[in-house]
Amino acid sequence: MKKLVLITLALLAIHVGAQEPKRDGHKRGEMMKNLSAEEIANLKTKKMTLHLDLDESQQKEIYDINLANATKRKAHMESRKAKKESGKAQKPTKEERLKMANAKLDYQIAMKAKMKEILNEEQFVKWEKARARARSKGKGMKKSHKKKEQE
Repeated sequence: MKKLVLITLALLAIHVGAQEPKRDGHKRGEMMKNLSAEEIANLKTKKMTLHLDLDESQQKEIYDINLANATKRKAHMESRKAKKESGKAQKPTKEERLKMANAKLDYQIAMKAKMKEILNEEQFVKWEKARARARSKGKGMKKSHKKKEQE
């Protein structure tokens, strides 16, 4: 009887240990979705201030950039949501994907140039490293998400 209880406990421990850890990233995304563009810009600016040690003028300029980005992102999400709900959502053609990729790269180049004007050299290097980490983390998340979808 003792052996049966021990075997059961061992199997239960293995089963519990094999469960995938829960990620709170989805909760964070839901929270951010409910914030206004001004609130998002304010939070992002404060995080950058802490990370990069920005002065007052840099904070103001970066807040303006973050506000424009958040407003644009909110509008884009609303238009995608409206298309999806109306049933008019469809995959973009090859030409449309190319146009979107070029627009995204042009935007990234412009953003990098703006940040280079606002930040000093040390801050800019730090900002670039943080962006690289975020991109690699994002790519890892995409890979794990695709694996889950395939299963």
